[in-house]
Amino acid sequence: MSNELSNPVFQNEAKARKWLEGHLWPDGPICSHCGVIGDGTPIDGRPGLYQCNACRKQFTVMTGTLFERSHIPLNKWLMCAFLMCASKKGMSAHQMHRMLGISYKSTWFMCHRIREAMREGKFPGPLGGEGKIVEADETWIGGKERNKHVGKRNKRNIGGEGKEAAFSLVERGGKVRSFHVPEVSGKTLRPILVAQVDRKSTLMTDEGGQYYHAGKEFNRHETINHSADEYVRGDAYTNTIEGYFSILKRGIVGTYHHVSQQHLKRYLAEFDFRYNERSALGVNDKARAGRLLKGIVGKRLTYRRPDKTAHS
Repeated sequence: MSNELSNPVFQNEAKARKWLEGHLWPDGPICSHCGVIGDGTPIDGRPGLYQCNACRKQFTVMTGTLFERSHIPLNKWLMCAFLMCASKKGMSAHQMHRMLGISYKSTWFMCHRIREAMREGKFPGPLGGEGKIVEADETWIGGKERNKHVGKRNKRNIGGEGKEAAFSLVERGGKVRSFHVPEVSGKTLRPILVAQVDRKSTLMTDEGGQYYHAGKEFNRHETINHSADEYVRGDAYTNTIEGYFSILKRGIVGTYHHVSQQHLKRYLAEFDFRYNERSALGVNDKARAGRLLKGIVGKRLTYRRPDKTAHS
């Protein structure tokens, strides 16, 4: 896939399908019903449709993915995914819908489905390990009271009050994992720390009391006293995770402007994905989009009405 949006993959649905087949089916068609590889027969007059010779069911490369039964052309899906991967601080649904030429409502839905593809269903293992350093910190997502209409300001909303908390872990020179948490406390953060970070790691945090007891469970725990204007003490610092938060905040403040509580976890997944597949780790825009599309499998596109069960 070229970096140029004039690439035929983004302009022609048939070429988009061929590209996706080559990307997801390098060894031949894979039946989404029974999993048999390379034993599908193309159906004449129905480009992209195959019949499995094992289970006799029909399938396409989009069956069982978040693209299944979507009325939006596949080339538009691929362009949307590529733009989201290539934009370091994200791209708003309004900007995306103008570029794709489809409705804002459909674009908003597409973007959230792609964020779902970016989310890791199951982490491969804990961060860190012997000789490695993991930084942990939390940030608050929400507008400043002084920026609100005077009638909507709440003087009691100081610090994190009235905002949503995001907790992140980043391995130096490695990857990040972020979580939307109900509150910042030892009771809330400890289970995440011990599940996501290898106990043999060195843990770096600020002086917050929520890390005091959990920090003792790791090989080494260093704290930085930011309130005393301390930011670096030897190898003790949290500048790596602060750098990640700066990208996250610039994206939310400058691109999305408002992130709802319901969807915050998806926006965190988006920024985590781009950070984990960043150029510093040798991943370019093309490779990043390719890795994203591996995540569409098993994430069926469904719609839900308040008075009905989920349906396609």
